[in-house]
Amino acid sequence: MQLYTRSAGTGVPVVLLHAFPLSSAMWLAQREGLAASCQVITPDLRGFGGSRLGEDEPSIDLMADDVAALLDAEGVERAVIGGQSMGGYVTMAFCRRHPDRVLGVILADTKASQDTDEARQNRERIARQVLADGTDVLVEEVLPGLLGQTTKERRAMVFGRVRGLVQAAPPGAVAWAQRAMAGRPDSFDTLAALKAPALVIVGEEDRLTTRDDAEAMLRAVPDGRLTVIERAGHLSAVEQPEAFNAAVAAFISSELGEAARPHG
Repeated sequence: MQLYTRSAGTGVPVVLLHAFPLSSAMWLAQREGLAASCQVITPDLRGFGGSRLGEDEPSIDLMADDVAALLDAEGVERAVIGGQSMGGYVTMAFCRRHPDRVLGVILADTKASQDTDEARQNRERIARQVLADGTDVLVEEVLPGLLGQTTKERRAMVFGRVRGLVQAAPPGAVAWAQRAMAGRPDSFDTLAALKAPALVIVGEEDRLTTRDDAEAMLRAVPDGRLTVIERAGHLSAVEQPEAFNAAVAAFISSELGEAARPHG
């Protein structure tokens, strides 16, 4: 599976994995804002954007292996791996399956716990409904939780852009990703075993993955820092891109520095 990807900049490779049910289009401000300090690599996870879905069974582990294959294709041995929401789940799976390739970890508006039975059942219901009726259910039920109250009240253009990305999500990919997320394991052991520094980011107004979830991940990692982004909800990278980019740039310069520079 060759993922479609957009890249910008040079320096430390930083892979950013998008939220559900969006695509790498959500990282536009990161490709623009971080390109001066690192090489930003933003793939479309399978089925979304320009990437094919394929015939495999739904699996977050498979999505992580897709990212490893992308690094192979790009000639990148080790990278900072980061993701928002679903992208965070894929990031943790990558850390579990490809630990030697991780320079650093960014976990934004995500959580390490697995789904409850109720959450799994809800994912399956939405998967079936999307396959039967299209993406209207995402606009009605998923979109409201993606954005913070401040964005809903004051940032009509951001709300409209995210709505458009949600509506563009292919139903097959949406259902596949819902089932993949429903089957993901608890990742606290993975976080505890990290050999790389971690940046945990959470939007102050995030109601889907809360500050409590962020602090639980922070406690689990051996070497971590937390950034709370004010006036942002679940899509903090889209809602407050300058604050998000500043946190990532500071993390890379302070934690990785010379160690992450290409040699030879």
